[in-house]
Formats: sequence, structure tokens, C-alpha cells
Amino acid sequence: MDRDEVDRALARLGAEHEAVETSLLALQDHAGRRLLEGAGLTGVTKERWASTEQSISLLWAYFDAYTAALESARELRARRRWLGREDLVELTERLRGESVTLSGAALHSAPTLAGGPARLTERFTLGELVNRMNELYAHSLDLVVAADAVWSALPARIDLLAAELHRTRGLAHSVGVRPGEHPSGDDLESITAELTGLRAQVISDPLAFWVSAPGSSAPGGGRPDTGRYDRAARALEDVRREIDAVLTVRQDAEQRLARLRDVLSRADRTLAEARSARGEVLAKIAASEVPAVSGPSIALQEQLATAAEYRRHAQWHRLSPLLESLEQKAEDELLRARESLTAVTAPLAVRAELRGRLDAYKAKVARHGMAEDPLLIERYDAARRMLWSAPCDLRVAEEAVLRYQRAAADALVPRHPGPVDQRGES
Repeated sequence: MDRDEVDRALARLGAEHEAVETSLLALQDHAGRRLLEGAGLTGVTKERWASTEQSISLLWAYFDAYTAALESARELRARRRWLGREDLVELTERLRGESVTLSGAALHSAPTLAGGPARLTERFTLGELVNRMNELYAHSLDLVVAADAVWSALPARIDLLAAELHRTRGLAHSVGVRPGEHPSGDDLESITAELTGLRAQVISDPLAFWVSAPGSSAPGGGRPDTGRYDRAARALEDVRREIDAVLTVRQDAEQRLARLRDVLSRADRTLAEARSARGEVLAKIAASEVPAVSGPSIALQEQLATAAEYRRHAQWHRLSPLLESLEQKAEDELLRARESLTAVTAPLAVRAELRGRLDAYKAKVARHGMAEDPLLIERYDAARRMLWSAPCDLRVAEEAVLRYQRAAADALVPRHPGPVDQRGES
């Protein structure tokens, strides 16, 4: 190397020295590194931090050796303004040759990037030493940044979720959602245990929750793994929805119970009416099959009493599913009662329809001035006696009404004086 090349090499190595020193001081002051030094680590983080601490120690040893070699070269260059051949040969060796030797305690037990122990003595050029420091720095910074990113992201979120969990537990307890009594109460206990364990593990082993970005070479390339936190958050949201449903039951319970009582009361009244109508039908209608009418549902009344008991003792979590089931069953019971009444009163409806039809034809005959027709009077009286007598034989009465209908229809057909030509126009 000539003098200009020596000066340029010293300037470049000096700039690299300054850059490495700045990076090392930043790593030394990094919040993540300080937390790692003071934390009670476990698992993969404990193992990797022990290795990284050794890497940082080796990094400083390399830096001290690099500093000493650079200062020595600078002193040699500063001896003379005009360098002789021997000086240039020595500076070339120092700046380009393997002029830095590290040995003894500085390298003892220090790991290499490949994972094996370093040799007890190593020789480097200043350029090789810079490359080695850059590699160790990037490796150490990657771990520090990853741990710091997990600690910055997860514990605060877990604490917020734990606070929400605490509020939810209080609300759940107030509506009777307790462990051993309601599935959501058991879920809250499970979520509490999960968050407690998760937070402790995140604090002691943050690297267990780090997902490296594939193909990324930048320090700290990746993201915190929030999978367990997200599952706990979703589970808590499911519990909150269940408690909201129970709260809704608490607010509307009295109204819903009143509606249920009303529906079941209407069903009972309808069945009572059907039983009464059945007796009337059996007395007034002959030769008719009348279905039997069941009594009120004892099971539904018992369940309604149980629901009222749940409300009285604020057992909302039990009341909620019972009310939903009862509301459907009560509507089904009312429908059954109405169908029963319709089936029982069908013969009376048939009789009423026949009476209406008979009177309608009588009125029609009267409008045409044929009310005094002896045949029509006879057939009307016969049909009327059958329809207004008890018990009424509907089949015979319907035949009598039809006979009167046919007689009325014949009487209302106009009489023609001569034969009618039915051939039509040609």
C-alpha cells in the first residue's frame, strides 16, 4: 500500500469503528436487553439468552481488540509525515493482514454463529473482524428485538382482557352464572386460569410467542404469536353473549311469565269450552262421532310453576332455557285446544249451515210469491222439524233440506204454454 491507500484505509476503518461503537452502545441501552437481564427467564428464551449474552460479551471483546489494532495503526502512521518502505509494509500488514489475535479468557466458552464453541485463539484481519462483529450484532439484536416486541404487545393486552374478565365474572355472579351451576361459569374459570398461565409464560419465555417472518434477514423480522390470547378473547366474548341473554331474561322475565300464564289460561278455557260443547253435541246431534276432549296439561302447569320459582330465587341461567321451551309448548297447547274445539263443534256447524240454507230458500220462494205452495210448505215443515228437534239426525235432515231445495227449484222454473223449439237457429 502507498501512503494514500493507507490514509484511505484508516479513514474507512475509523468510520466503521464509529458505526460499530454506536450500534453497541444502542444495544447496551436497549430496553429489551435490560428486561432480559433482569427477568426470571424460562424455556427457549432462557436458553437463547444465555447464548446471546455470551455473544454480546464476545462482541465487546472483538470491539476492544479492533479498537486497539486501529489505534496502533494510527500511531504508526502518525510517526512520520513521509512514510518509508518499512513503515508501509508494516501498515499494510496491520491494515490488511491477520494482525488481530484474540486468545484466552476473551474467547473462552464464547459460541460461534454455527453453534459450537469458539477456538481459544483466533486471528483476524480488521475487515474480517468487522464482518464478525456485524454478524454477532445482528444475531443478538434479533433476539432482543423479538423479546421486546412480545413484551410490548402481549402483557398489556392480557391485562386489559383480564380486567374485562373480572367485570364479566362479577356480572355473571350477580345473575347466577357460577362454576358448577352453569357451563358459562365453568368457562370463566377456565379462561381465568388460561390468562394467568399465559401472562406468566409470556413474561418468562417471550420467545415462545414469537413467529419469525420467513425469508426476512432484518433483526426482529416477525410478529408476536397471539393465538392463545385470541382464543381466550373469543371464549370470553361467547360467555359475555350468554350473560347478556341471561340479563335479558332477568329484565323480561315477569312479562314473559305473564304472557305464558295468559296463553295457558286461554288454552284451558278453550278446552273447557270444547268439553262443554261436546256434551251439547252429544245431546243435540244424533248418529255423530264426537272426538273426546283432553284436560289441561298438568306438565306445562308444573313447568310454569318451576319457572316462577326460578325467577323468585334469581336463577336466571336456569330460567332462560326453560322460558324458551315453555313459550313454544304453550303456543302448541293453545293450537291443540282450538283444533279440539273445532273438531267437537263441527256437527253443530253443519246443522247451522243447513238451517241457514233452508231459511235462505224459504225467503227466495217468498220473494217469488210462492210461499203458500202446499208442497213447499209441507217439505219446509218436515225439514224444519228435523233441524230444530233434538237429537238431530244430520244425515236425514240434510236429505230433507235437499228435497225442499229441489221442490223450490222446480216451482221457480217458468211454465211455457206450448212446446219449445230447442233446435236453435240454423
